[in-house]
Amino acid sequence: MQQLLADVISISPLTEFIFKVELKPAQAAEFKAGQYLQVVLGEKDKRAFSIASKPSQTDLLELHIGAGVADGYARQALDHLRSHHAAGTQANLEVGLGVSELREQSSRPIILLAGGTGFSYVKSMADHLQEAGCDRPVFFYWGVKDSSALYADDEMKAWAASNPHFNYIPVIENPAADWQGHSGYVHLAVLKDFVSLVDYDIYMAGRFDMIGIVRDDFINQGAIREQMYADAFAFIK
Repeated sequence: MQQLLADVISISPLTEFIFKVELKPAQAAEFKAGQYLQVVLGEKDKRAFSIASKPSQTDLLELHIGAGVADGYARQALDHLRSHHAAGTQANLEVGLGVSELREQSSRPIILLAGGTGFSYVKSMADHLQEAGCDRPVFFYWGVKDSSALYADDEMKAWAASNPHFNYIPVIENPAADWQGHSGYVHLAVLKDFVSLVDYDIYMAGRFDMIGIVRDDFINQGAIREQMYADAFAFIK
């Protein structure tokens, strides 16, 4: 873990309740694709958020914070960062946390699965794989409630177009009548697309209750527990 001070460069809306936060650390940030940071509000109050930027981007850290009306955890952290931005003061961060980073030594094909703002966790890995010229098959599933929440749809389409091995699959839980893609729960789209998951490395991010269900359903379809990665595993049975 690395302790850093960082300037809050910008806070901009991605959707009505999701905000992109850009932080410029006082020194080069050190982290692996798929790790997270903590925004330190107080000695015993630290809020965890996935790092959306790729590891080579050491001078600018990007977060995607979903701060709905009922989500005090994220909203208070966002207000804390806004106050630093307004005052021109530096925020205190702890960077390079988590054990579910991208396993680059593996040669297996990859499934990246994100629900909502869990997108930021897999975005870091997707961008890193693109930069590294990865030739492993990569399947990026992003599940959202409705199409307006696909705030990085164009970016991910461009990512998929950059490499014939990259595949981007958006999944909308409540689609409009003219939606042509997958609908319903995001992990069910994976189960529909793959007869067996035994040969894949699987990285997942989303609500803890969702991740527990996904893990169990994937194992029932052949996934190997040791080839599945989610920091949520440390907090669920």
